[in-house]
Amino acid sequence: MRFSNLILFFFLLITISVSAQTESTTGIEFVEGNWTSVLSKAGQEGKLIFLDIYASWCGPCKKLKRTTFANEKVGTFFNTNFICVAVDGEKGEGPMLSQRYAVRGYPTMLFIDGSGTVVYREIGFMKAKHLFRIGEKVLGEHVKRNK
Repeated sequence: MRFSNLILFFFLLITISVSAQTESTTGIEFVEGNWTSVLSKAGQEGKLIFLDIYASWCGPCKKLKRTTFANEKVGTFFNTNFICVAVDGEKGEGPMLSQRYAVRGYPTMLFIDGSGTVVYREIGFMKAKHLFRIGEKVLGEHVKRNK
């Protein structure tokens, strides 16, 4: 009986440890909502919107989501400084946004101000380090403009 209790104890300990690790490593958290409400929120909070326009069939889009967007450092920085939105360019509001922002390929990542103006555009897959640097650059320029 002691041996089974010991095994149960270690199993619970491992489960708690794995659970804590997955909770603490989070990437970019994309908000839900329609585009009008996202623009409104950006204006109210004085933040830029980070908009990822992707397609469900796009390999680089899937890799971006699985690696770059899942990076803890990128997630912490982007979740703090931007309103992050991901939209399928072929569904829902995606076609309208793709047309409005002249999307020519997937993934397209846009930094947009509260009035709906694109302040920076990037197309294609990139590693976490590169996206982080772009985010810092765009945020720095945004802060300078709004002083």
